[in-house]
Amino acid sequence: MNVLLLDDEPLELEQLEYMLLSEFPRWKLYKAANASQANSINQNHEINLAFLDINLPGKSGLEFGEELRQSNKDVEIIMVTACQDFSYAQQSIRIGVVDYLTKPVIERELLTILSKYKENHSPRNYSSLIQCSLKVIHERFAEKISLSDIANEVHANPTYLSRKFHEEVGAAFSEYLIQYRIHAAKRILISHQNWTISEVAVNTGFNSQNYFSTLFRKIEGISPTEFREKEKNNKLY
Repeated sequence: MNVLLLDDEPLELEQLEYMLLSEFPRWKLYKAANASQANSINQNHEINLAFLDINLPGKSGLEFGEELRQSNKDVEIIMVTACQDFSYAQQSIRIGVVDYLTKPVIERELLTILSKYKENHSPRNYSSLIQCSLKVIHERFAEKISLSDIANEVHANPTYLSRKFHEEVGAAFSEYLIQYRIHAAKRILISHQNWTISEVAVNTGFNSQNYFSTLFRKIEGISPTEFREKEKNNKLY
């Protein structure tokens, strides 16, 4: 599932990304801060689902949504707005918007809207064993957990769980855990500007600042400090 997230507020993008990947870890998310970036993504990837902020500088989310619909008739569009009154309803109906979310996005409301994808559109339906394992990871990622800890929680043999996890999720347990922790760290780096990098590392399950920073740079291409400054500057801009 290729998903487009369009919002000019970096924190909103990070929070939405975090919530989506927590529930749908195999989805591929593409983030854009304006319609021009979103259009470039649409030209290079087949987008299945789009979350579009209505109020953007320049071209609005609704205007981009109309263009997106013209080029991709099968895309499902969810509008995101800070406004409680939906004065854009007529235009939204015309471009086939399937639902609305209000800011700040509440996880419960998001998952209610996306429940149909859990049932029908997920690339693979996880077994109850893997669903339980993912739930434990998402709840305890900040702790010093291991595959054996998860296996004990879900009452499974560690070797069997390791094999099933890789088969269904498409990544090894350790790889998935690191990716999930990095996504959590990105959110914290933005939302907790007063936290040191060491505090971010500790609160996302990494045993040292150096190890966290090394992995972060390897995955994101920049250091945690550079990421924080970049997102701060984007927000100011």
